Amino acid sequence: MLKLCSVSKKYAKSDTYAVNDVNIHVKGGEIYGFIGPNGAGKTTTIKMIIGVLSPTEGSIEINGTDIAKNGNKAKKNIGYVSDSHVMYDMLTGKEYVNFLADVYGVSAEDRQKRCEKLLEMFGMKDAFNSQISTYSHGMKQKINVIGALIHEPPVWILDEPMTGLDPQSAHALKTLMKEHRDKGNVVFFSTHVLEVAEKLCDRVGIISDGKLIKEGTLEEIAGSEKASSLEDLFLALTKKEK
Repeated sequence: MLKLCSVSKKYAKSDTYAVNDVNIHVKGGEIYGFIGPNGAGKTTTIKMIIGVLSPTEGSIEINGTDIAKNGNKAKKNIGYVSDSHVMYDMLTGKEYVNFLADVYGVSAEDRQKRCEKLLEMFGMKDAFNSQISTYSHGMKQKINVIGALIHEPPVWILDEPMTGLDPQSAHALKTLMKEHRDKGNVVFFSTHVLEVAEKLCDRVGIISDGKLIKEGTLEEIAGSEKASSLEDLFLALTKKEK
């Protein structure tokens, strides 16, 4: 459902690849953790997946659609949670979610039903009619998640989705990720919280200096490495790349 084929990205006026020949295939029914040090190429890769950036080389398919050839169709299959809150602050939470529901053609009946569930899970009922400018960092993250999931897309792209969430909301999001996976869909998410990746992911990919250096289940990646946890494994592998 998500396929990156020999994807590379080189920015203008740079001789170095920010992302170099990355191949990832995430099938339906998987939670895929994308981890790496700061500056490793995670966000650049995610921006290419969602169509904000174009690859210098390679191709990306979302649910069978090449995003470069049919961007609108591919993007309808994506729910994207950014690591930053670039939002319409003067809108209320309700207006923001309704705007996104309109963009994706969600019926009034479906959006009401989905909103009720998500607002309850994230404790946002009382703040839904307030302006986003009055929200705390964590509340903005919650409404960001609700807006991204309102059209129930098959492919979730989550960039550091737990940032700013309180423990109850983080638990709610992890529950939703598992439910989405169990329905045969895809969750692709980046995180610096390796304990979360270790508990949630069916597979992980480790990127360093723009290259995917290891990919697979924790057992497959560990191989002959002497590591008792994903954290130990991550530190060992990324140290080797320096």
